[in-house]
Amino acid sequence: MPATRPYRSLLYIPGSKPRALEKAATLPCDAIIFDLEDAVTAEAKDEARALLAETLPGADYGPRARIVRVNGADTQWGAADLEAICPVAPDAILLPKVSHPDEIAAVKAQLDAAGATNTKIWAMMETPMGIFNALSIAQAPGMGGFVMGTNDLAKELNCRSRADRLPMMFALQQCLMAARAAGIVAIDGVYNAFKDDDGLKAECAQGRDLGFDGKTLIHPAQLEITNAAFAPSESEIDLARRQIAAFEEVEASGQGVAVVDGRIVENLHIETARATLAKAEAIAAMAE
Repeated sequence: MPATRPYRSLLYIPGSKPRALEKAATLPCDAIIFDLEDAVTAEAKDEARALLAETLPGADYGPRARIVRVNGADTQWGAADLEAICPVAPDAILLPKVSHPDEIAAVKAQLDAAGATNTKIWAMMETPMGIFNALSIAQAPGMGGFVMGTNDLAKELNCRSRADRLPMMFALQQCLMAARAAGIVAIDGVYNAFKDDDGLKAECAQGRDLGFDGKTLIHPAQLEITNAAFAPSESEIDLARRQIAAFEEVEASGQGVAVVDGRIVENLHIETARATLAKAEAIAAMAE
């Protein structure tokens, strides 16, 4: 499993708007994706790149992870984006439309050359080839996380939009399984109807039930619902504490089997319980 550092909410912020970059430092998101790709027009990309390279080194974003989504290597802006952003050493660089692990290796070499050895590489999983190569991409050196690009993937699949996301389910689970096998973060895709709270709640619940660590967001209005959905609930925290207490009591006595709420508690449940409490503590620490 990835570290307990929370990644409940990852908010896209256009890299071209100084006011948005400033406001991001005040928002209750776990991570900021400073976007140089979809959120920036072709005419503004050079200016946005320069602004971000100048802003990030001196800006204080507190505990929020700083992730920069660059343009693809096959575009006229991709190389310049990496040349400008790698020396800044954000927490991660997010690559769009990743299809092969060799794309990760090329960026890892560039980060190492720039001395940004602590910067992770994250991959947008939004092409059919990328979905089929998910495990090899997840295991590439330097990888830190997957972000599901559900809008682009829907276009590639020519599928219909459904509330249950049935056409997406293979891709979602394939990438989640690969991320867990490699021990990296897995983030669900955006929910486009940012004024539809009920729809957002339902999709967050589905993503959390599947096992995703959090969700990417397109609007600050989506933060409260998403943070709540991907945080341990009070009942989950209470159960985790009671499971640990019961298990430790049985271990101390050397007799019997731990039982909580009529269910046997084994070591695997304790590992989950401790991870739940650690995540809750990490979320609380971020809010201080």
